[in-house]
Amino acid sequence: MEMHFATVWESIADVIGDQPALVHGGDVRTWAEYDERAARVAATLVDAGLRPGAKVALLMYNGNEYLESQFGVFKMRGVAINVNYRYLDDELVYLLDNSDSEALIFHASLAERVARIATRLPELQLLIEVDDVTGTATATGTGTAGAVPGALAYEDALAGHDPMPRIERSEDDIYMLYTGGTTGMPKGVMYAMGGVTAGFVESSFPVFGLTVTADAAAIAPMVADLIASGNRVVSIPCAPLMHGTGVWLGAMMPQLGGATVVTLLSRSLDADELLATVQRERATTMTIVGDAFSKAIIAALDAATLAGRPYDTSSLKLIISSGVMWTSEVKQEVIERIEQAMLIDAIGSTEGTMGISITMKGLPSSTGSFSQMATTKVFTEQGHEVRPGSDDIGLVAAGGNVPLGYYKDEEKSARTFRTIDGKRYSFPGDMAKVAADGSLILLGRGSQVINSGGEKVFPEEVEEAVKRVEGVRDALVIGIDDERFGQAVTAIASREDGAEVDEADVIAGVKGQLAGYKAPKRVVFVSEVPRGANGKADYPRAKQYALDG
Repeated sequence: MEMHFATVWESIADVIGDQPALVHGGDVRTWAEYDERAARVAATLVDAGLRPGAKVALLMYNGNEYLESQFGVFKMRGVAINVNYRYLDDELVYLLDNSDSEALIFHASLAERVARIATRLPELQLLIEVDDVTGTATATGTGTAGAVPGALAYEDALAGHDPMPRIERSEDDIYMLYTGGTTGMPKGVMYAMGGVTAGFVESSFPVFGLTVTADAAAIAPMVADLIASGNRVVSIPCAPLMHGTGVWLGAMMPQLGGATVVTLLSRSLDADELLATVQRERATTMTIVGDAFSKAIIAALDAATLAGRPYDTSSLKLIISSGVMWTSEVKQEVIERIEQAMLIDAIGSTEGTMGISITMKGLPSSTGSFSQMATTKVFTEQGHEVRPGSDDIGLVAAGGNVPLGYYKDEEKSARTFRTIDGKRYSFPGDMAKVAADGSLILLGRGSQVINSGGEKVFPEEVEEAVKRVEGVRDALVIGIDDERFGQAVTAIASREDGAEVDEADVIAGVKGQLAGYKAPKRVVFVSEVPRGANGKADYPRAKQYALDG
């Protein structure tokens, strides 16, 4: 039996078919239904002429249909392409063309956008529209046609096809996830399906109480035992499934352990909806994105308690964050309110995972300090490994299950995925030091480094210092061209409600924590610091805010 998401999920459906697999509001799919509906998606794709290796783009918000469609693509050995639902016409055309997508599954609320660009993409053979405009924020399967000529209605397509028979697959099938394009145009990061499935088993099974195994056939029996013991995993991905944090940590990893994946109805974070869902579904795991999500959750918990209707979060065992800094102060505030939970702060990217930091009640927490994975190294630009405690700065290299490369970009692949001393590593661009105890001290992404007065300033370090200033809710730091300094450190910050903190307070507060040259020369206050739907920093927009000032 091959180590392949589709094959493993099929085997799980065979042993826990009556257990819930997907929940979106009142729309519940059992594992048997999840498997069958995904097989009907696969049959629809094959009937349209798509073959193994075909790219199928998913332009959808979080919901059951996103995960059904992805599973269906995997079943027929296709390549699911995640598409940012915030993209406008030209961005969509770029991504769909770059990925060579032959089919597009999209939510009806995005249909007008699809209608405008479909004729610009001659490779698109199949369009499938998921109904999400009924006023309930969920697909109801009415089968009504939308604004895109020739598009099939999702529920009609499934009803019109018998489930595709199961097939043998290859661990060499391609799995691909497109990056968000924060350092250029989006890039498709390619993995071997067997490697990424096995890697997810290795990293997630200890957390879910399962034994790591290299035998795909051993997974389903373990999952059946886990469910029988009453230890079912219920996971809520708070981040969008179109991003790695949401789909990997919140859905695909838990699903390998037979989890129920619960998606929220709101299309931006509604902390009250999230906490009510945790309480109703008895969620055991939720995936968030650092401080931005945590602070909203903390505020909602406190408000509910003050109103005499506290949320019951006693079922939560695990809260995972990835992709951004998660400050120690905010972690402690979360632990004070959800005492039994373990907080896992992961440093990683689409190109690889490099380290984790764990916080629990009674244990000290840290910001930007991570235990290295066994396969993680830090190398200088000359290719020498950074010695622990040396104070040298280097590039973080992720080993282990390294991507095959970027789709259709050999030059970028050669720069990012390199072999040193006979071992292959991924270099996503993160800079770090190595402490004397071997832990990683993350400094930030090299592409964002500010050169100010001959000194290198890492924005993430300054951002955390700014956020520690009383009255500051959130902050990003960027470099603005300056005649005197080359680049002037500039902060974009938002205030807590009612706070009167000003520019001088922020600058003085940072100088009390860091060397003076790292302090902002200027602070621009905004109502909301620019971030993506996944909580990650939107540095281009922050820079524009600073220039507009």
